[in-house]
Amino acid sequence: MYSGLLHAHSGLRWLVLIFLIVAIANAFSKKKSGVWTPKDRKLSAMAMGMVHLQFVIGLVLYFISPKVSFTEGFMQNDVLRFYAVEHISMMIVAIALISIGHSKAKKAAIDSKKFGAIATFYLIGLIIMLASIPWPFRNLGGAWF
Repeated sequence: MYSGLLHAHSGLRWLVLIFLIVAIANAFSKKKSGVWTPKDRKLSAMAMGMVHLQFVIGLVLYFISPKVSFTEGFMQNDVLRFYAVEHISMMIVAIALISIGHSKAKKAAIDSKKFGAIATFYLIGLIIMLASIPWPFRNLGGAWF
């Protein structure tokens, strides 16, 4: 079960990043004079939904992963500290920002404000996510897939 969830979490990361980038690019391209359409709403909802699905899988992994250990001295170990504290904390902040952006876009009365909320909050969330992914070059035990 652990191996399957880990592969799902690693592979789904790419879909999350693609959906976020497409939603952000769409929002920036229509921010000045675009009209909010059902396609725009669906795109931002799909990006947020993918992020939330990734979070649920990650949360399950958090409780069953051998990389998350609260043994004595875990804070001195870069890998254990990253997975137990840094990765989940930063991802929760990123997911919260994306959720706030989606909510603000739904509530905004002006289309430019809808696109602005998506562009701003999704972009900040994406940057935080990119900073907290265990990329292989960071030597934290992460892989490309």
